[in-house]
Amino acid sequence: MSFEDDLDDLESAEDFLQYFAVPYEPSVVHVNRLHILQRFHDYLLQASDTMPDDEQAKRAVYTKLLERAYQDFVESDAQTEKVFKVFNMGIGEPETAFVPLTDIKL
Repeated sequence: MSFEDDLDDLESAEDFLQYFAVPYEPSVVHVNRLHILQRFHDYLLQASDTMPDDEQAKRAVYTKLLERAYQDFVESDAQTEKVFKVFNMGIGEPETAFVPLTDIKL
């Protein structure tokens, strides 16, 4: 199997951490799993222009970025890190959307 095939089989934060042999504390992952995965995804997007083609080198970059994403939540918390849009909204700032009356069906 290729590196990409292996990645396709990974589902949880724990799967990724185990696959890349990143030591982790289960209690940190339990509380922050989605935040860790989103931060990892964000780091991968930032590195996409300079990602090596060689599979071993790519694996090393992925490992480093996953370690970094995990460490962000060991040293901080989800609210401070503001990974998701909901944390970037101001207090009392409603999420608004416009739905025309013609789209409402009774």
